[in-house]
Amino acid sequence: MKLIVATHNEHKVEEIRNFFKKDNIEVLSMGDIGIYNEVEETGSTIEENALIKARSLKNYKDDIIIADDTGLFVDYLDGKPGVYTARFAGENATYDDNNKKLLKMLEGVPANKRRATFKTVIALIYKEKEVIIEGKVEGRILENPRGENGFGYDPVFYVDKLGKTLAELSVEEKNEVSHRAMALIKLRNYLEKNLEDFK
Repeated sequence: MKLIVATHNEHKVEEIRNFFKKDNIEVLSMGDIGIYNEVEETGSTIEENALIKARSLKNYKDDIIIADDTGLFVDYLDGKPGVYTARFAGENATYDDNNKKLLKMLEGVPANKRRATFKTVIALIYKEKEVIIEGKVEGRILENPRGENGFGYDPVFYVDKLGKTLAELSVEEKNEVSHRAMALIKLRNYLEKNLEDFK
């Protein structure tokens, strides 16, 4: 089985490859199939953005196309950054820029008011079928980054039940508990259950 991921984000592709490496599923990025254009994310929700990205590869719909979008929803900030998670500090913001802006906005806010949810939505398209799959993890935003693994907001997102940030987890641990992992587990279950449809 082959999955085409509608992204140029190599961190994301590598995470998905690692997840499926024992499943005999080949994971390809847009670059792997020779597509280098950027897809404009114009949706008002992460669900809409995931679908926009997946639909951009409609010429490949004989393959299984997936696209995901992830949002960080901070309670104290009324759900921000939400749909603007990747570009919170501006269009060309780095991960570091986004984290600095978030921590600045939460300066002086006590730990019990820093609750947040990380949510990943995966859009799957195969032929004429479109499916939305969701995974999430609850936690809180720390005052200072911790950990060297992961990317994005991982160093500031603390998962209470683990006593670690997402950036302090090993690849194996992250593939069991992260928001993307939760969505990918549901995706794997969906693919297994509907295997006949994909032959």
